[in-house]
Amino acid sequence: MTTTILLARHGETDWNRDNRFQGHADPPLNAAGREQARRLAAALAQDPPAAIYASPLRRALETADIVARELGLPVATREELREVDVGEWTGLTRTEVEQRYPDQFRRWVGFGRGWEDGETYEQLAERVLPALREIAWRHAGNTILVVAHGGTLRVVQAELERVDYGEARRRRRATENCGVWRVAVEDGAVRRVD
Repeated sequence: MTTTILLARHGETDWNRDNRFQGHADPPLNAAGREQARRLAAALAQDPPAAIYASPLRRALETADIVARELGLPVATREELREVDVGEWTGLTRTEVEQRYPDQFRRWVGFGRGWEDGETYEQLAERVLPALREIAWRHAGNTILVVAHGGTLRVVQAELERVDYGEARRRRRATENCGVWRVAVEDGAVRRVD
């Protein structure tokens, strides 16, 4: 059976607005982010998902909770859906990273891995993709919502296009805050619907 997963990025935080690397940091949604989540809930009300999953990081969980309240559904959290750990870059703006870590920043701008601690994109994929497949298996034949992060969703894009994370970054911009796109999962294979 095919499971449709609606992949949504969390609503805006002040750190998003300020171009700060969030990683595993836990800033809340700002007013704009809460409004984005309410609009997402309204958009999903016409054809609501059967279940909602979210990263436990506050910005994703708060987005999912706003949607869930509107749709009358519970939210299940999965640690595997957290954002990539950006190590020493956490909380820094792009300008600050460029000033403090110029070589790392150049690698990152060139679509490579910038930070030298934290988590690799491959490690991110190793936790995100199996979790999505397992969630799809649990809800076979249904449509579900997963609220996560830009990096988390980018791992799925890389898998769909059969490229590495850097190439996925090169090909597509990050999903906007509360942006949604669909994938279908059947027998563990993931394919893009839109």
